[in-house]
Amino acid sequence: MIELKWFNTWSVSNITVEDPGLKRYVDITPVLIPRSFGRNAKQRFGKSKSRIVERLMNKLMVTGHKGKKHHRTSSHITGKGSHVYNLVKKCFTIIEKETKQNPVQIFIKALENAAPREEITTIEYGGARYPQAVDCAPQRRVDIALRQMTQGAYSKSFGKKKGIAQALAEEIMKAYNTDQTSQAISKKLELERQADSSR
Repeated sequence: MIELKWFNTWSVSNITVEDPGLKRYVDITPVLIPRSFGRNAKQRFGKSKSRIVERLMNKLMVTGHKGKKHHRTSSHITGKGSHVYNLVKKCFTIIEKETKQNPVQIFIKALENAAPREEITTIEYGGARYPQAVDCAPQRRVDIALRQMTQGAYSKSFGKKKGIAQALAEEIMKAYNTDQTSQAISKKLELERQADSSR
């Protein structure tokens, strides 16, 4: 039986998601081409059925809002699937070269490290608003981690000599090592610190 591999290069047979909260929401099933073409979009929680590498590619195409300004940013890559496919493949190649490990395992561990467990919401009592700490839903944890990784990579490469593949590889490796210079890790710690003070 032929073993399917990510990008026809990296095996996922011995890789597991260790975080029990994220297990159902991080799909690492091997597939030749990680593109579902919106097949799961209309279902509730349908994006959990998309491979996690495809969700990373989708985030690179449109990274999402920055802060509360509702400013969408993804540099010049918006909507080009083949471009993003090659970018992620190049990024994983850089990770493998730097760490001498399976880049899929590095990416999954980085995602687990960067996913915030708590965040804050606003509640209103008698006209006054107060911040309240709440648990972060598993689907949202994955979304926030992917968004911060991609936005962090774009901010480090936009208008600079460093390419986006190199910047994304560095962001993932820093998140894997829980380095606070990674935007994903620093934002996670900031969110959890705010939630802790609002409890």
